[in-house]
Amino acid sequence: MNNCNPVTTPTEVGLKLLKDPYGSKVDSTLYKQIVGSLMYLMGTRPDIMHTVSLISRYMEHPTELHLQAAKRIFRYLQGTKNFGLFYKKGEKSDLFGFTDSDYAGDVDDRRSTSGYVFMLGSGAVSWSSKKQSIVTLSITEAEFVAATSCTCQAIWLRKILEELQFKQQKASIIYFDNSSAIKLSKNPVLHGRSKHIDVKYHFLRDLTKDEVVELVFYRSEDQVADIFTKPLKLSMFQKLRKLLGVRLLDIPN
Repeated sequence: MNNCNPVTTPTEVGLKLLKDPYGSKVDSTLYKQIVGSLMYLMGTRPDIMHTVSLISRYMEHPTELHLQAAKRIFRYLQGTKNFGLFYKKGEKSDLFGFTDSDYAGDVDDRRSTSGYVFMLGSGAVSWSSKKQSIVTLSITEAEFVAATSCTCQAIWLRKILEELQFKQQKASIIYFDNSSAIKLSKNPVLHGRSKHIDVKYHFLRDLTKDEVVELVFYRSEDQVADIFTKPLKLSMFQKLRKLLGVRLLDIPN
């Protein structure tokens, strides 16, 4: 792949991967090695997180289509090999995050994908793109589940920062683009659209009440976590990549 033609995004818009028992099989050992290498790299490149998470779902029986999707990530990296996370000096140490979810995006089991990212200043410090463990019945429920997962990470990060002498004095703001899910996190009344949601997801209400986290509505166009839930058009991908703090670095030869 050293001489491959670079591409501008790690995933084609509209790409839908699925399990295909009749597809052209590829070497599963090679495929696992590729995915493992990319997983290592995404520790410093959050812009490939969603695509790597997507292709990792098919390591048991990979096909040619899955391998092509993996190779596209390398083509994207070929064109952005000097990109990386940039942290500005002297910025505030207040922890804040973004969370989002698609709805029933997995073709095989119709589960949704949760995504979140936490920032200190203008640079990302923690991020995730993960298929949810349950099938949700609405976009509100899917985003509520995503917010709960994001909040668990917020608690852990706040404890880490406290050990590093950066104790958070205020609630960590989590930006969210679903007003219905925000209302659900504050309203203890159960109704037809939410009474079936597992109790473990409702602990988000207590954390909101105790001012550990605060869910704040944010416009979908600027929702940074969107980059972790689905393939995006070039203009939106580049915009959100920049907001993550991923940029061209001035690396001396």
